[in-house]
Amino acid sequence: MIAGVLSSGVLGIDGFKVVVECEVGGGLNSFEVVGLPETSVKESRVRIRAAMTSAGLEFPTRRIIVNLAPADIPKRGTIYDLPMALAIAAAAELIPAQRLERVLVLGELSLCGALRPLQGVLPMALAARQMGVQRMLLPRDNAAEAAAVEGIEAYGVQDLTEALDWVTGRLPLAPEEPRQEGPGPLRFPDMAEVRGQAFAKEALVVAAAGGHNILMVGPPGSGKTMLARRLPGILPAMTRDERLDATRIHSVSGLLPKGSGLMQQRPFRAPHHTLSHAAMVGGGGFPRPGEVSLAHCGVLFLDEFPEYPRQVLEALRQPLEDGHILISRAKMSCPFPSRFMLVAAMNPCPCGYRGSTQRDCVCGELSVQRYLARLSGPILDRIDLHVVLQAVGIEHLEATRGDLDSATLQGRVEEARRRQQRRLWGSPATCNAGMTPDQVRSLARPDREARRLLHEVFVRRGMSARSYDRILKLALTIADLEGRDAIGAEELARALRYRMLDGVLETGDGPTQGVQVGALASNGGEA
Repeated sequence: MIAGVLSSGVLGIDGFKVVVECEVGGGLNSFEVVGLPETSVKESRVRIRAAMTSAGLEFPTRRIIVNLAPADIPKRGTIYDLPMALAIAAAAELIPAQRLERVLVLGELSLCGALRPLQGVLPMALAARQMGVQRMLLPRDNAAEAAAVEGIEAYGVQDLTEALDWVTGRLPLAPEEPRQEGPGPLRFPDMAEVRGQAFAKEALVVAAAGGHNILMVGPPGSGKTMLARRLPGILPAMTRDERLDATRIHSVSGLLPKGSGLMQQRPFRAPHHTLSHAAMVGGGGFPRPGEVSLAHCGVLFLDEFPEYPRQVLEALRQPLEDGHILISRAKMSCPFPSRFMLVAAMNPCPCGYRGSTQRDCVCGELSVQRYLARLSGPILDRIDLHVVLQAVGIEHLEATRGDLDSATLQGRVEEARRRQQRRLWGSPATCNAGMTPDQVRSLARPDREARRLLHEVFVRRGMSARSYDRILKLALTIADLEGRDAIGAEELARALRYRMLDGVLETGDGPTQGVQVGALASNGGEA
C-alpha cells in the first residue's frame, strides 16, 4: 500500500512543500529513503524504527520505500522523522490514512519516541497557509510559534504515542491558542541613565525617527556603547508584519526560546569585530542568515568600527542601500531581508584620545591616517549621521538621572513616524531613510534659503549625490520631529551638523585627515 503525508522544508527563510510518500510492499526486509536526502535524513531510519517500537507498533518487516517529493530539491535536517513514521504506519495499515489528509506534519524523534523542538517552524507554517492547509501536527514546544500564523491550527504533541492517538481519534487535542500580542516588557536600558551627551541623544532621536544610520566618534568611556544599547528602547513598537519577518529569521537560525510565539522586541545585534564575511552577510552550502539579516527590523551595532575586516565592511554596501541581500551558491540562490539601522562606534585614533581635553594623544600622524583609511568613502556615504562625542564632565556624572527617559523619547519618535507614514502612504518605504531619489525630489523640498545653504556646502565639502539625498532626508526627519512639513534653513543646518565628517574621513593620503578629526573632537562635535 502507498500512503502520503504532507510536510515541509526550508530554503533560506522560506518554507516549501514536501510530500512524504511511503510504499510498504512485498520483498526482502529493507528501508530506503529517496528524494535527495542528506545524511541526517538517511539516519532517520534508525530513529524511526526504535521510536515505533517504543510506541508499541510493530515495525513492518517488509520492503519500505520512502520518497521525499519534490525529488530535485535536497532535503536536510531531522524534521521528517515524524511524517515518515506516520506515513509508514499508514502504508502498513496500522493507522487510518484519511486522518492525515490536509495535515502538515513536522517533528524529530528520539529513540524512545519523544519529539524534540525544531528550527524554522514559522516559515513552514507560513508555507502551510499558502498551500491552503489549516492544521499542523508538530512538537509541543513549537506549537505556539506555528499558532502565531493566522488561519493555522497547531496541534502540539509530546511524543509519537500522542501523535498516533491523535491520528486514530483516541486523544482529542485542542489547537494551541495564539499568544497574546502586546509590546511586552521593556528589556532595553533606559536612556535616562545616560549622563550628559545631549547632542548625541538628540542625534539618536533623529536617527530613530527616520530610520537613519549613525556613526559615533569619541574617546573611550564617552558613552558610545551605552547610547547604542539604548537606541532600540526608543524605536517604535514593531508592527505585525515586522514581527513575522524578524521571527522567521530567528526561527531558521535556531535563536527562538522554546515555546515562544512572535518576537515582541526589536532585535539588537552586536557582533565582535573578529566575525567572518559569511557570518556578517550569511552563507554556507545551504545559505543561512547572517548578522545583517538577524538585525532585520532592529539595530546592528558595530563597535570599534575600523577594526572590522575591510571585506566585511564593504559587504555592508548592498544591504545598507537595498534593505536585502542575495546569497548565491552553485545550487541555489536565497534572498534575505536586511533592513536594519546601523549604529557604528569608533575612536578618533588608535589610542582613542586624539582631540581629547582630558588626555594627550600618543599617536603619530601616519598611524592616524592608516587607522582612518580603514573606512572607505562609499561606506561612510551610506551612514546618515556622524556624531563626535567628548568625555562626560564630572558635573554630569554627579547627576542622579538624565533629563529624558526612553518612554518620552519613544513618543516623539512615534509621532514623527506617523507623519512619515501618512506622507509615504502607498509606497514600499515606511520611513524617511527608505525614500527613493524620486521621492526625495518630490517630498523633501527645501525653501529658497535652505537651498542656497545646501548649494554652498555641497560645493565646499565636495559631497556626493548620495550625500545630497541623505542630507535632505535628515532635514525632513528633523522637520517631522518639530511638527513641520517644510524644510527651512534651520532644519537643513541641523542636518548638515550631523554630516560633519563629509570630506574628512577620506581614503586618500591627505596629510590633514587626522588633524581634521581631532579638531572636530576638540570642539565637542560642534560645527
